[in-house]
Amino acid sequence: MKYILFILAVILAVNVHAQTDVQHTPHGASYRVFTHNTGDKIKVNDVITFDFIQKTDKDSILMSSFITGNKGKAQVLPTEGLKDIAEVNLMEVFPNLALNDSVEVKIPTDSVFKGHDAQRPAFFPKGSNLVFVLKIEKIQSLNDAIAERNAGIEKAKADEAKLQANEAVAAAAYIASHKLVLKTTASGLKYVITKPSLKLKPQKGDTLLVNYAGRGLDDKIFDTSIESIAKASGLNQPGRTYEPYEVVVGAGAVIPGWDEGLLLLNEGSKATFVIPSLLAYGAQGMGAIAPYSTLVFDLELVKVKPIKHPIVAKPAAKKPVHKKYAAKKKS
Repeated sequence: MKYILFILAVILAVNVHAQTDVQHTPHGASYRVFTHNTGDKIKVNDVITFDFIQKTDKDSILMSSFITGNKGKAQVLPTEGLKDIAEVNLMEVFPNLALNDSVEVKIPTDSVFKGHDAQRPAFFPKGSNLVFVLKIEKIQSLNDAIAERNAGIEKAKADEAKLQANEAVAAAAYIASHKLVLKTTASGLKYVITKPSLKLKPQKGDTLLVNYAGRGLDDKIFDTSIESIAKASGLNQPGRTYEPYEVVVGAGAVIPGWDEGLLLLNEGSKATFVIPSLLAYGAQGMGAIAPYSTLVFDLELVKVKPIKHPIVAKPAAKKPVHKKYAAKKKS
């Protein structure tokens, strides 16, 4: 019985040794394949998807798909013409792997930083290695990868169109239910001036002081510069100083809907803006504001602080040609 157990232990040790036997690439990296799965090996031009950990010799993790949730993806290329030595070595390792294989690759940092040693970080001293641990999750031909990418693009476009259509329907319902009579600009900004003014009109680059309350189509206030509105809405803004918001209009410091809409107002006027997501936070959203959200703002342009704008000289008016002279000229 002891003899049989000894034989099994020897066989296991041989297998482990075989699976972790260190090999070398032509450009100096060492690697160990931890698994040897059956199936086709990766070929040049294949597109591979993989989980990875990038770390130092001391096991300090520099990057990890397990942390970011973003797997690596790369087309396997011929090494001729590649300049990045880390990429060259990885491309030399990939053709030795099959689907679900795991590998550890050690690339000497002396080769990575050759010729630009001043850029070597302290955690990569001379003689150290840049270490990759990879697991191959998917292998595709280039054509299959392109087809998958194109299908993904078309699906994203269709999803975006659907979300934009839903947004437009929800905005139209809001406008109808609130009986708003709005003007629409060429960009899609909808607005109504609720309190006109004949005071100074701002120009691009002027500094404006604006009071506002912003809400979604559910009428829930998400931000305001007015303390009474914040309290009435149960809005928790710790440390917020309630005063008119200062903005340089037209400088891109605020959402496009504000930059455009504020230039339509005069000092002292009030307005309601209905701003589509295209002119607000778009497909990304912002904090509690969901992607593809139309926003509604009630605003008051409290003050305009104009800058000195350049005077554009008007072209000199042409003097009328004397009829007598004109007649002579024709002749």
